[in-house]
Amino acid sequence: MGTTSTHQNSIPEEIKSELRSGNACYNSVQNLLSSRLLSKNLKIKIYRTIILPMVLYECETWLPTLREERKLRVFENMVLRIFGPRRCEVTGEWRRLHNEELNDLYSSPNIARVIKSRRMRWAGHVAGIGLERGTYRVLVGKPEGRRPLGRPKRRWVDNIRTDLQEVECGYMDWIGLTQDRDSWRRLESAVMNLRVP
Repeated sequence: MGTTSTHQNSIPEEIKSELRSGNACYNSVQNLLSSRLLSKNLKIKIYRTIILPMVLYECETWLPTLREERKLRVFENMVLRIFGPRRCEVTGEWRRLHNEELNDLYSSPNIARVIKSRRMRWAGHVAGIGLERGTYRVLVGKPEGRRPLGRPKRRWVDNIRTDLQEVECGYMDWIGLTQDRDSWRRLESAVMNLRVP
């Protein structure tokens, strides 16, 4: 599907490529985003419908490290500068908004939360399609051989378990949890709306 992954199961090049696409998209609509004629809500809709899908293409398969998540957050904060500067009430000088202020003004889940929610949605979909499908067999299959010595590389399923631990469901059988679609959707939204720095 166009994803470039390495033998070490990391995808920094893929994330760099998507960020380049997102930057190109942002630059193409920057005149709209910097216009004073458009409301902030309309600018946020432009970000969510045009720029964000470019960056998050195939993010369900990603295993981002903390460094890569930080790069995605930096990109998002750059776009959120559309809220403009703020005048200091004491000195009367203009200053740039801090990242926390940008996140409060955005009032939507940040890009890392969206990735986690999409990954969980994809996991629920794949776990529900059944044993006869190849995608499911790849998800639950155990490759032959031993893992190399040292700290084990993080697997895609490990990220699902970590996401579930954030909402206190980490030690349960997550494939069994996906069978109840309503409760799985509630877990997806809980992971997305969890407020963490």
